[in-house]
Amino acid sequence: MVSAALSLLPENVLSRNPIVYFLLTDRFHAAGGAAWPVSTGENVGKFHGGNFSGITEKIHAGWFGALGVNAIWISAPYQQILGPATVDPFEHYAYHGYWPLDFTVPDARFGTGAEFGAMVDAAHAAGIRVVLDVVMSHPGYFDPPSLRATCADGALAEPAALRARWWGSDWVCMPGEGDTVPAPNAPTPPGHGLARFRTESEHHVTLPAFLAGKADSGAVHETATTVRGYLIGWLSAWVRTYGIDGFRCDSGKHVDLRTWRELKQACVTALADWKARHPAKRIDQAPFWMTGEVFGNGIARNDYHDSGFDSLINFSFQHEIATIFGDTDTGEDYPRSLALHRLDRLYARYATTLAAGHQVLSYLSSHDTVLCDQARTPYAAAALMLAPGGVQIFYGDESGRQHGPDTPVDPAQAARSDMNWATLDPARLAHWCRLGQFRSRHPAIATGVHTRLCVDPYVFSRTLPDSGDAVLVVLCHVGALDLLVESVFEEGTRLRDADGERHYTVCGGRVQVDIDGILLLERA
Repeated sequence: MVSAALSLLPENVLSRNPIVYFLLTDRFHAAGGAAWPVSTGENVGKFHGGNFSGITEKIHAGWFGALGVNAIWISAPYQQILGPATVDPFEHYAYHGYWPLDFTVPDARFGTGAEFGAMVDAAHAAGIRVVLDVVMSHPGYFDPPSLRATCADGALAEPAALRARWWGSDWVCMPGEGDTVPAPNAPTPPGHGLARFRTESEHHVTLPAFLAGKADSGAVHETATTVRGYLIGWLSAWVRTYGIDGFRCDSGKHVDLRTWRELKQACVTALADWKARHPAKRIDQAPFWMTGEVFGNGIARNDYHDSGFDSLINFSFQHEIATIFGDTDTGEDYPRSLALHRLDRLYARYATTLAAGHQVLSYLSSHDTVLCDQARTPYAAAALMLAPGGVQIFYGDESGRQHGPDTPVDPAQAARSDMNWATLDPARLAHWCRLGQFRSRHPAIATGVHTRLCVDPYVFSRTLPDSGDAVLVVLCHVGALDLLVESVFEEGTRLRDADGERHYTVCGGRVQVDIDGILLLERA
């Protein structure tokens, strides 16, 4: 049962100040502390054993709470194709959740429905929302092992006969085939040889034979239903059954905008229904939340924000921070000053642009590109966790997780290495926890007015006039400092640093502080 304290959590925290932790279930943690396989170029694409119960263990251990996280985004939980999509130069299985087979049941390699439900309940009890990665653009590859497993006799072997049981031409558009929606609303092909679901079609379809004959599937024939209708029904069922708080929608460009709007509407209804039926488990009365991957999107508002998305992934931040801080010697005055000047310009631009009311989710590391090299970019964590808008931590950002084996044919595999539980970096973890906890207490960081107070040292404030929330930050300074704070905090105000170990009182509009790199100042 949710405690009385948690029942008072602020509404719409994901709309005001999302702090989202993204993990791949298979690579995060195996329940019971089972050891990871030795990672090699041969097994980099195989399932490694992480599961729903492993996530639950880390929720109970307080891992996410210590980081100030208010939502966990997990890779798609539903069943993926059974076989590998490729075997050369390595066997590539759907451990990441992007090659769906059956949207209605959990993938047994991650755990059972009961274990998934226990994970969601544990997160909610800890005041943490659960966001699922979902795919509407494409099914998994044509996979004979998956299709044979759905045959009654289990022995059907001819590829042509198996293909006839797969998603038919009324369900999917194969690579190279024409689309049925005229520009500018036409979804783009997903690429990589994947078929595209015909979500824009108004043609009524029946279940493909492999799903109709699949004994453990929850898919049933629906009268007068489109591809869009089936997919929305299957995905919203996860919300209605488990109380899922939001979706991160993969491949936004490959699905028409109408489908995204209808998915959002169905999930808003489903979550409201779940909360009405489970008042003791709900965290708040906030509506369903949706963020999405629209490749190349930055911080500008676009049609997706008006088509069901509360937020979009910000692809620019990772590169901007690498440009600002990469290889910068912050011990030298001029390089440090120049980097901080550029960071302030980024913060000011973000705060001004996002003041229009839309939201983005910025990140340092990605499962599709690379992990941020925090040794070369020492202020990257602070730059992210103090950025306007929403933020996404990728599993291992906080712990010193390193890239896995190099796979030149598919470089992204290296960014999906196993979580480094045996080699945690305590100093880095403490730094991320301090930043995350500070951010979680202050929606002003995400949506407040950004004001630069001093160039060198770099001092800025974020304020929310309506609520009175305010913070003051000093970055990249070591030593004593006499800070003018009268524009942020009133005379006599008691202040503290983020750790709560040092307290100050505003006197004459100033406070005297001693800083070891970063000062995070808030009301005591």
